[in-house]
Amino acid sequence: MHQLCGLGSRPGLERIESLLHAMGNPEQNLKYIHVAGTNGKGSTSLIIADILIKAGYRVGRFSSPHLHSYLERFTVNGQEITEESMKLILDRIEKDIEAMLKIGEDHPTEFEVLTAIAFQYFLNERVDVVVLEVGMGGSYDSTNVIKPEVAVITGVDYDHTAYLGTTLTEIATNKAGIIKLGVPIIVGPMEDEALEVIEKQAGSLDAPLYPSSQIKITRIGSPTLEGQLLNIEGAYLKMSGVKFSLLGDYQISNLAAALRAIEVLIAKGYRVEEQGIRQSLNNLRMPGRLEVMQYCPLVIIDAAHNPQGAKALADSLENLLPDRKKILVLGMLDDKERDGTLSTLGRNTEMVIVTRPQGPRGGAWQEVQEKWQEIFPDIKAWPVENINEAVNKGLAMLSGDNYLVITGSFYVLDQARRVLTNN
Repeated sequence: MHQLCGLGSRPGLERIESLLHAMGNPEQNLKYIHVAGTNGKGSTSLIIADILIKAGYRVGRFSSPHLHSYLERFTVNGQEITEESMKLILDRIEKDIEAMLKIGEDHPTEFEVLTAIAFQYFLNERVDVVVLEVGMGGSYDSTNVIKPEVAVITGVDYDHTAYLGTTLTEIATNKAGIIKLGVPIIVGPMEDEALEVIEKQAGSLDAPLYPSSQIKITRIGSPTLEGQLLNIEGAYLKMSGVKFSLLGDYQISNLAAALRAIEVLIAKGYRVEEQGIRQSLNNLRMPGRLEVMQYCPLVIIDAAHNPQGAKALADSLENLLPDRKKILVLGMLDDKERDGTLSTLGRNTEMVIVTRPQGPRGGAWQEVQEKWQEIFPDIKAWPVENINEAVNKGLAMLSGDNYLVITGSFYVLDQARRVLTNN
C-alpha cells in the first residue's frame, strides 16, 4: 500500500468506478450510512457503528486515516481485518488493476484501492450495514459511488483547500456531493454560508434534511477525564443520566449528529433499544481524540490538525482543566493551515515543542515554530525534529500540575503513542 502513496490524491470517480466494475461491483450489494465533514467524521461514524452493533446488527466500518496500521481502517463489529484477509483481497485487486492498465486506464490512487478493499471485505463478511467514512470532500471522493440509507455532513470548515476550494461555499459544494436523490441528510453545526449550499442541494434532490440540533443534549454537572453525564431528547430518543465516555465539547456535537442518524434509521425500521445505546455510549473509545494516555503525569493526545479541530481541542481543555497549564508537543503537515490552527492552541500553554511529522509532507516543520513565535512571542517554542525526543522533552519539562498535550498530524500521534505505550 505504501507504494501507492506517490500517486497522491486525484479528483474524479472514473478510476474507482472502473476498478469496481472489474471486481464485479461489490459495492452494489451493501447498505450504507455515509459520513462526511471537515471534522468529526471518525467519532460520528464510531458512535453510529457501535450503537448498531449493540442493537444486534453486523456492522462494517471504513475509516481514515489510521494511527498505526492500515488494518485499523476496516472493522466488522469492532474487529480489524486480518493481514491474511487483506492480502487476499489486495492480490485480487492488483490483477484487476493490471487489466485496467493494459487497456490504457489510469492506476487507482491509494485511497481508491483502500475503498475497493473495504467494499469487497464487507461483502465477503456479509455485514448488515456499512458505516462509510468519506476520505476527503464528498463529490469526487472514492466512497461516493453508493446510495446510502442516510448521509451525514458533520460540519464544514477550511481544510484541504488545494483540493476542495478556498471558500466555505466551494468546500460545502464539494461535501454536498454526497447528497443523493431522496436520501435523508443529517447536517451538523456550520456557518450559514455553508448551510445554504447544502440546503439548496438537498432541496434540488428531494432529500429530507435534518439538523443535528433536533437532538437536544444537555450536560449534567461538569465533565471529568472519565467522561460526561448527559440528558438526551429527540423525536424517538428520550434518555436521562446517560454516561458518555468520549471527552470534549465537540463530541457532544458529534453525538447529536450520530443520534439523529440513528433516529432516521429507526424510522426506516431498524431496531435500536435504549439499553444498547446506553451501553454503547458508556464504553466508546476513540484513539487520537482527546485520548488520555496516562494520568500521572497527565498526557493527552488529540489530532487537532486544522483550525476547527484546534479550537475544539482548546475549548475542551479549558472546560476540562480550567486552572491548569499545558506543555504542547506539536507537529503539522506542510499543507495544513497554520495561522488559524495555531492561534487557538496558545490558550493556557506554557511552552511548545515543535516536531517533524514523518514523511515528505513534514519537510517544512520548522516553519511551524517560526509561525508560533510570530503569533505568541512570549511562549517559547523549541524545535525538536525527532518525535521520540520531542515527547521525552515534553515529559521532562512537566512540573507541578502542568500536563502534556501532543497534537497535530496523525503521523505525530502514531509515533507518540508508540513512545508512551512502549510499542
